[in-house]
Parts: sequence; structure tokens; C-alpha cells
Amino acid sequence: MVALLRHWRDTLTQYSSLIPYAILGIIAGLISALLVLAFNQSIELLAELLLIESDADGFEALPRTLHFALPVVGALVLGLLFARVKPEHREVGLVHVLRRLNTNYGALPGVNLVMQFVGGTIAMATGQSGGREGPGVHLGSAIASLFGQRLKLPNNSLRILVACGAAGSIAVAFNTPLAGVIFAMEVILCEYTVVGFIPIILAAASAQVISHYLRFGDPIFTIPAVGITSVAEVPLFLALGICCGIVIGMFIRLVRLFSRFQNLPVILRFLAGGVLTGLLALLVPEILGLGYDSLNDIMQNNIALTALLLILLCKLIATSFSCGMGMPIGMIGPSLVMGACVGGVFAIISPNLLAEYGPQPLLYVVIGMAAAMGTLLAAPLAAMLAVVELTQTVSIVMPAMLAIIAATLINKELFKQDSAHQMALRRTRHLMPQDPLNQLLHSTHVSSCMDINVKNVPVNLAPDTEKSLRRATPKWCLIERDQQPLYLVRGSDLIMWLDENPIAQDTQDDGEAGAGATASENDNTPRDISNTTVQRLAVTTIPVQASLRQALDALQSKDAQAACVYGRDTSRNKTILGVVSLHTIEDFMLHDLKKANKTSHADT
Repeated sequence: MVALLRHWRDTLTQYSSLIPYAILGIIAGLISALLVLAFNQSIELLAELLLIESDADGFEALPRTLHFALPVVGALVLGLLFARVKPEHREVGLVHVLRRLNTNYGALPGVNLVMQFVGGTIAMATGQSGGREGPGVHLGSAIASLFGQRLKLPNNSLRILVACGAAGSIAVAFNTPLAGVIFAMEVILCEYTVVGFIPIILAAASAQVISHYLRFGDPIFTIPAVGITSVAEVPLFLALGICCGIVIGMFIRLVRLFSRFQNLPVILRFLAGGVLTGLLALLVPEILGLGYDSLNDIMQNNIALTALLLILLCKLIATSFSCGMGMPIGMIGPSLVMGACVGGVFAIISPNLLAEYGPQPLLYVVIGMAAAMGTLLAAPLAAMLAVVELTQTVSIVMPAMLAIIAATLINKELFKQDSAHQMALRRTRHLMPQDPLNQLLHSTHVSSCMDINVKNVPVNLAPDTEKSLRRATPKWCLIERDQQPLYLVRGSDLIMWLDENPIAQDTQDDGEAGAGATASENDNTPRDISNTTVQRLAVTTIPVQASLRQALDALQSKDAQAACVYGRDTSRNKTILGVVSLHTIEDFMLHDLKKANKTSHADT
């Protein structure tokens, strides 16, 4: 079993190993689906204990005093809970996943997973204005990452596992496996490759199978087939997209504004979010919780125009403030509600403007949801496929495309900002580079550039060790003191220096030895080679699971020229497996650029 696992690890270092990555995708989809379903069930169970009906979303039926008291008490409990952990363990949600994907190469910690599960459950069950899809993405990605870390899989495979977990969580949340796949590629990996698609598709499919088999609850949305009735509706779709772009642009700007208060104590921040949500809920209780019951009412055209505008305004303020304060809630669900409110306004006015064509009011609600979600995440393709899967209607693609692009352009050009998670990463200076070269370094294991012809050499070199060194003639010699690496030299340079600087033999009493004679073979006195004049390379250390991106980051952060790759032998002792130099990584990058240019010229 151990040998099989070791072989599997070695195979996963090759990014083109389709079968092992396919197996990873299936496993990641299964475990992410189980955890996300458990999370959703925990929200509903806690809500039932609090006497909240309708799948943890029936807050409107509660007494008016609880509309204020419940989110305030819930926020206080969350504040006390989060105050007991270290600041780095309070970070949760999609932003946390993306930051760890970039700075920790896909290694997500278990403590943050627990905080997201417990904190998200309390937040959603006590009516905080947020969504559970963002927490679900964190949970799915984290459990898949922890699975890979437990098996000590290479870090380039952890990236795929994180994306598989995210795809599985979206597939379970909305019953949209295809949208889950594109979400993982657009938002998590930011790349489209065959090797990436295969495990992610399998993850979304396996998560969907688990969701259907366990049958937890009814689908969130039941949307009948809808479609465009006339090209005369096109201007309305564009206007709808523009309005959604303005709403989501304001939402992202407010989240960015309120995030400036993140240096305040966590209890004060969370309590402020709960108090504001409670005050707004006294006016509009529909903003509490997920808001999907209100969204279904909007789809059925059961909410008046004034009520739609009030829900939109209060949801916008409550959610942006709570998210800016760092509460463990998501933004995807609220964006759907806000988009539905904008679409609901158009659903009310469209029959009056285009009465002769008989427009379908529900179409505008669905298009508004897609435009808002696509703009919030900067994932237009995922949003478009989501509405196609939800409505089971391909004819909705054209109006969805127009609205999503119009909304995205408004956010980009009018508000001069990116998606919500990209703005958060930029604020903390953790924005992920999305260029192809960086993606290549993340997806390539360090073994692709590693030179294994290296020998450990103690700084106090014994004659026996020197003989072994001369016989081996390694390419690299790692000079060590007390098994701690000092620097790296070329083996040929070190041997040449040893030849040019022999040890002088002590003068004998009988005067037989000459001044320039070398040490005798029976003299085991070690010689100090710390004064060698050969070129030395400063070194740092990286684990065998590292990717080339991790190796390059380690070299740059330590101002080193080479990184020693360490692993464990059968006795669990730390042993050097090879070295990778800055020069070899640069050559690898240059070779890939030349290869890409050659392919581009061949295509033209």
C-alpha cells in the first residue's frame, strides 16, 4: 500500500497524468459534496431549534422583536467565538481559498475550515444577511486540500484538488454541475486546460450524484422554461444589465469601503453588523438569512414594485456592511437576490412597454440573477451556464449574454473595479497573477527542473569522505555543518580546489617528510573546507511536494541562488533529494516561452 501511494505521488508530479488526476477529481467531488450537504443540514437543524421554518429561511414569520434580536445575538456569539482564535484563523470564504492558493500553493488549514463550518452555520441560522454558497466553496475546497495534504501529494496536484472541491460545492448548491466546472476554471484556477477539465468535470458529476442520492431537501429554485418573444426586448435586456452592473458595482464599492474597519476588534465589527442588519430587518424582514423565499416570490411576481426597491436597498446595505466587517457569510446568494430584485422591476414594467409581444416577466428575473452573479464573480460564462441549467432552456443564452456583458462593462469601466474577491485580494496585496507563465509554474512540480546529482559534504571533510567524494564526482556538493546546509558548490570546482590545496604533512622528527607532501592515508584528521575559494551559491530549503512557483518564491524571499529539495527516507529521516537553481528555473521558463512562440508561428 505504501509503495502504491508513493507511485501515485510520483505520477501526480506530472501534470499530464490524466488517470491519477481523474481519480483525484472523483474523490474530491464525493468528499466536498458530503461536507457541503452536512453544512446545509446543520444550518437547517440549528434554525429548527430557533423555531425558524421554511428551510432556515422563514424569518418573516418570527415576532417583530426577534427580527432585531436574533441577528444581534447571533453576531455577538460569532464575535465571541472568533475572538478566541488567532487572526489568521478568522479568514474564511472564497477570498481565503484564493489567497492560500497563491501564497500557500493550495494548502488550506483545517482550523479555518472548522471556523467556516461553525461560523457559517451560526450566521445563516441567526439571520445574518449573506449566502451559504461562498462558505460552501471554502468547505469543499478545504476538505479536498486537506485530503491531499494528508496523503502528502505534490502541491501542483493540490491546486486541482482545490478547484475540484469548489466545483463540487457549486454543483451541490445550485444543482448546476456544468456551472460548477466553469466556476472552478474561471474563478479558482483562472485557466482552461484538458488536464484541469477532466478531474473538475468528474468532481462536479460525482458531487451531483451524491446530492441526488442523499436527497436532502427540495431544489432551491424551480424555474420553468422561459425565452425571448421578440427582438424588441433586446434594449430592455441591455438596460437590465446596466442596472445590475450599477447595483453590483455599488455593492463591491461598499464592501471595499467597510473593509477599512477590519482593524477594529472582531467582537465590535460583528456586533455592528448584527445591529445594522437587525435595524434594517425591522423595516424589511425579507433581508434576513439567505432570502431565497423572497427570491421565489419575486419569480412568481408576488412582490410589488415599492417592496422590491426596499428589499434591494436594504439587502445591499446589510450584506455589504456585514461582508466588509468580515463575517463568515457569502456574497453569491445575496447577489442573486439583488439581481432578482432588479429583474423583478423590469418584469413589472416590461408588459406595459411591450404589451403587443407578450414578454415573459420571469425571464427578466432570471437574467437579472445571472447578470448580478456574473459581475460579482467576474465569471460571465459560469453565470450564463448556471441560468441555462436552472431553466433547462438554451434560448436564454442570448439575452443572458447581453445582460451579463453590459453589467460587467459597467462595473469595469464606470466603477473602475474588478470582482469582489479580486478587490479584497488587492486590498490585502495578495492578488493572484493570472499570466500563463505563473500558471505554468504553479502546475509544474519541482522535479521537472531538479538535479539529483548532489552529495552532502560536511564542512570538516574527513579523508574517507574525501575519497568517496572523488569517486562519486557529483555535479553539486551541499556543504553542511551539523547537518544544516551552509552553501552549494559545484563538485568539479571543489575537487579541483582539493587537488590544488593538499594537506601538508606534519614534519617528522627524523626529517624524512618533505614540506609539500600530502597527508598519509592513515591520518583521519578532518580538514576545514570553509575557506574554499570556489564559487558558492546561497541555498534555501523546500519540501519535495513543492511546485516550481514555490521554489521560485523561496529563492526570491531568501535571496538564494539554489533550493535544496528535501524528503523523508524509509526511516522517516530527512534526506536531500536534489537541488534546483534559479538558473534552471529561468531556463525552464525561457524554454516554455520559445515553445509557445514556435507554436503560435506554426498556427499562423
